[in-house]
Amino acid sequence: MRNQKTYTVNEATKILENYCAYQERCHKEVEQKLYDLNMISIAKEQIILHLLQHNFLNEERFAKAFVRGKFSIKKWGKVKIINELKFKGISAYNINSGLQEINQEDYLKTIQVAAEKKLNLIKEPTKFKKSTKLATFLISKGFESELVYKIIKDLI
Repeated sequence: MRNQKTYTVNEATKILENYCAYQERCHKEVEQKLYDLNMISIAKEQIILHLLQHNFLNEERFAKAFVRGKFSIKKWGKVKIINELKFKGISAYNINSGLQEINQEDYLKTIQVAAEKKLNLIKEPTKFKKSTKLATFLISKGFESELVYKIIKDLI
């Protein structure tokens, strides 16, 4: 058996406060961190409660920050963002709240720019193959298929 460091509740609380202060975290990430620190259930609950009461942990704030980051930096579409948030155990209410961070005009502009950029890189002879490759790319970025097909129709 390997020799693992143990932490008091106070030490673990400080570690988690720093962890949450560094960047927004969701409950799942905090629980994983507590698991990695080998904390017992009662200590985990006590620490999570402390983090919630002192506003280190706020899932709505996390969802908003996550949406802003993935949309503005990674240029992800709403479908991919929603799936990632669901995977992280974020509630439907907080997901919808987070999605409000996306300006619809910016969203449409982003998908348009991504489509035009990718279209210039696709070296296919037929319209059908071009539009199929473009659709696959845009849908994999998380954009809604009805939007994708509308933009492709306008572009090709």
